[in-house]
Amino acid sequence: MNFRNNGAIGALLDEYEKSLNELIGTISAISEKELVEIVDFETDDEDCKSIQNILTHVVQSGYTYIVEIRKWLGENIEYRNKIKHQTVEEYKKALKEMFVFSEQLFFDYPNLELCENDPKKKIKVRWGQSYDVEQLFEHAIVHVLRHRRQIEKFKEKKASS
Repeated sequence: MNFRNNGAIGALLDEYEKSLNELIGTISAISEKELVEIVDFETDDEDCKSIQNILTHVVQSGYTYIVEIRKWLGENIEYRNKIKHQTVEEYKKALKEMFVFSEQLFFDYPNLELCENDPKKKIKVRWGQSYDVEQLFEHAIVHVLRHRRQIEKFKEKKASS
């Protein structure tokens, strides 16, 4: 399949993979202790209290985006549960596996339309928004970028204290 070298699908996958690789680079030197340490005591969002929680959320969300698309395409597929890993190496592997799962969508549906202008035909995701495939992938990319930045801020906070 040549979609990685051509057009919008290739661009989305390349940028998604790039965002994940940047995240992997950001977490590479994090120790097991730093991984599980509560960093944000002010948030009520459990997904944002520690680097471990953030990474667990990012991986599970990545699967959720593809499951939402596959459900919209008529597949009977279940959402993935959150899996808390204990090491950065396990998270690196999980992020790479999640990307392969995402890329597989385009092997399974090589003629998948990315853009849908009719609001009634958009993907209504479980958190209430409506997207087409392209918008959901763009959301996935920015989601990784936002959480990479969050982890970078955690690391800066830790280094300055």
